[in-house]
Amino acid sequence: MLRINQRIRAFTFAELVVVLLIIGLFTAIAAPRAASSMSNYRAEVAAYRIVADLDYARRNARTTGANQMVSFDQVGRSYLLFGVADLDRSGNTYTVELSEEPYRLRAVKADFGGTTAVIFDGYGLPDSGGTIKISSGSRAMTVTLDADTGKASVGP
Repeated sequence: MLRINQRIRAFTFAELVVVLLIIGLFTAIAAPRAASSMSNYRAEVAAYRIVADLDYARRNARTTGANQMVSFDQVGRSYLLFGVADLDRSGNTYTVELSEEPYRLRAVKADFGGTTAVIFDGYGLPDSGGTIKISSGSRAMTVTLDADTGKASVGP
């Protein structure tokens, strides 16, 4: 038998406010950590992309027996592999925009013996070693190109 005066149970306003405060506290703690994780991710992905492309340019120079140049644009935060077709836009030069997704770097500084470009000869050896310093948020990383072997590596 159902009673008409049966009381319906529900949350009180005070209980809802307490739950919302707890959720807000957890969000305030987690948000900076999430932003830091994204900065770390973006810097690492960009650094390993640069290493892969430098290695590709080195192998391409050895395979074809022709010089292969990689040039960094520090202002535009991008780099080009001359003589290589872009994967997305055939007919254009292979270009990687480090200022756009997924990288969104805020700084790119390349130094190859006083220039922002490196040329691999027909043997896959660079004309000079150097570094590419990148940063995203608070995370900074350095890609180093060995002058003797042409091998690129990632460091903090």
